[in-house]
Order: sequence, then C-alpha cells, then structure tokens
Amino acid sequence: MAPVIRELEGRPASFESIVIATSQHREMLAQALAAFQIEPDVDLGLTHTNRTLAQFTSQALLALTDALRLAAPDFLLVQGDTSTVVAAALAAFYSGIPIGHVEAGLRSGDLRRPFPEEANRRMASAVTDLHFAPTERARQNLLGEQVLDRDVIVTGNTIVDALHLLPRSTGFHDPTLRTLDWERHRTILVTAHRRETLAAGLHDICRSLKTLVQRHRDLRVIFPVHLNPKVREVVVPELGRTEGIVLLDPLDYGDVIEVIHRSELILTDSGGLQEEGPSLRKPVVILRDVTERPEVVESGFGVLVGTDPDAIVATVSRLLVDEAARQRMTAGTNPFGDGRAAARIVDALERWFAARDGVPATAQAVSR
Repeated sequence: MAPVIRELEGRPASFESIVIATSQHREMLAQALAAFQIEPDVDLGLTHTNRTLAQFTSQALLALTDALRLAAPDFLLVQGDTSTVVAAALAAFYSGIPIGHVEAGLRSGDLRRPFPEEANRRMASAVTDLHFAPTERARQNLLGEQVLDRDVIVTGNTIVDALHLLPRSTGFHDPTLRTLDWERHRTILVTAHRRETLAAGLHDICRSLKTLVQRHRDLRVIFPVHLNPKVREVVVPELGRTEGIVLLDPLDYGDVIEVIHRSELILTDSGGLQEEGPSLRKPVVILRDVTERPEVVESGFGVLVGTDPDAIVATVSRLLVDEAARQRMTAGTNPFGDGRAAARIVDALERWFAARDGVPATAQAVSR
C-alpha cells in the first residue's frame, strides 16, 4: 500500500489520505513503515499474538468501525488478504463507505489454501466497489464471480512500484548479515510460515534444507523465521545448530530485498516473495501445492513443489547446478506489471469521484 499512499500524497488538490493501522503484525508492520517513511495517523494497537482468528477479527471490526466513524472518509482502501482487510471492508460496508480493494481477484481455487487468506479475499470482494486487479487473470476471476466489468481495473501489482521506490542498499541493517562472507558461498533465501505449512509440512521443509546444505557444501541458507511461535518452535530446534543455515529474526524490507539480489533463488510459501522474485528476476521455488498467483508459474519464474522433501531437494539441486535452467526461468516478462500500479489506482479514484459527483471534485481517501 505504500506506493498508493505516496501517490495520494502527491495529489493534495484531490485527496487527503488518512493511514489507519490495526498493527495485526506489529513488529513486521513497523519495519515496513520505516522503510517507506510512513507513520500511521491512527494506530489501533491490536495484535494477532495469542488471539484466535475470530477474536482478532471481531476486535478489529469494532475498532475499525469506531475509527471510520471518527475519520468520516469518503472512501476506504484495503490491500491484500489479511484478517484486517476483512474487518476493515466489513466495517466500511456497514458504515456506508465505498471500498476499493488493492490486489483484488487473486484466487487459488481452494477455499482452505491459503488459509484463511483465500476466504478473506473472497469476502472482501463481496462488499468492494472498485476492484484493483494486479493482472488480467485476476480480472477474469472477478468477472467469473459476477463482478461488473466497469468496476474492475487492471493496474499491475503495487509490489513492483514499491521496489522502484526503494534504492538498492549498499549494505545491511541486520548485524548478522553484515558479518557474512558473501563471496564464499552461494545463497538461497527461505521463508515458511503459512498455516497449512505448519506441523508436518514445516518439519519436511527443515529436513529438505538440512539435506541441501549437506549435499552442496558451498550453499548457505538465509532463513528469516516468522514470529509466530508455532513456526519458531519447529524451525529453531531443528535448524538452529545446522552448519550452512543462518536463522534470523524477520528482516526489514531493505534487507530482504538485498538478500534477494544476492541469492541464487528463493524458496517460499509467502505470497509477496512470489511477486518480488520475478520483479528482481530470481527463480522462485514455491513451497505450496497451489498458489493464488499462478502467473508466477505460467511466466516461468516459479515452480510449485509443495513440502515433499524429495521434490524440494531435487528441484533446488537441479537449479543450483544448472545455471542455464535458472536463466530460462527468469528470461520472461514480469507478470506483475511496470511499476505504475499506484498511479493507475489513484487515476481510477479520481474518475470514480468525478462520475459520482458529475464534475471533478476534491475528495478524501483513507488508506488502510
């Protein structure tokens, strides 16, 4: 959402933006806000820690309803597929506030994978007025769900804009990353945190990483470990003493991007890294059975392997030893656009207000 906030701020004659944060993932949110120098106007101080999905979502719905009542915006923007998105969209719908959904229309086709994100996206779509689809496939998904064509705008993905906003770092903020010898080892970046990956799947991923560093002695694995206790209680005991594997706390955004630049490839079950990989021309090995971003696979940048250890080891080993295969994976066009998504989103908002009011008008927008 950062590029959209910046674009709104760049049009003060048309928009006043109010940034509301639930702080669903406070530590990681703080890192992202710092990277783009954004300070929320309203911080609701909620956190997902030690709360069930139902508890967090219900508390967020009440808090966001109050926040929207006080802010009285003309429009609400939400982005993505978190529980915050569902709560914010529902709060705005109940309050009669029009809604725009950034990164709309992503679908895996399996309501429980990713869980609960697939359901979150579908529920948000049900109450959305303007759907900002990152790709043509996402647009077609929405049209197939009877969303009107006039209400869907293909914009590209704002992740590409975000990468353009940040200059490449000359070093790292994380002290451990600063001490590593980047010339001596080949590096892969790993993340794993999805709910469907937990338990057996996460154990299998850990086994695969052990096998890979044993088989490829020049390999180093950088693994920023999610703060979810259910992730850490598996990953840290299994990999904490494994030579060649570096476990870290979640990295700030600049460090993540610099690690990607220096990596041979990415192993992930994350949605964002499936977008950042193609944008930075790095192969992505997707640790899931299905993805709501099939464009990654179709464009050649990614391959689905699930959490089966044999499949992970075979795929990664092949890519590590076959430079031509890696190059073929990244030879295509980035499926997520040209880095002008935020401008297209804000252009569409201006048209929407002009059509509503009959003439171009100064408007307020609120950005979650």
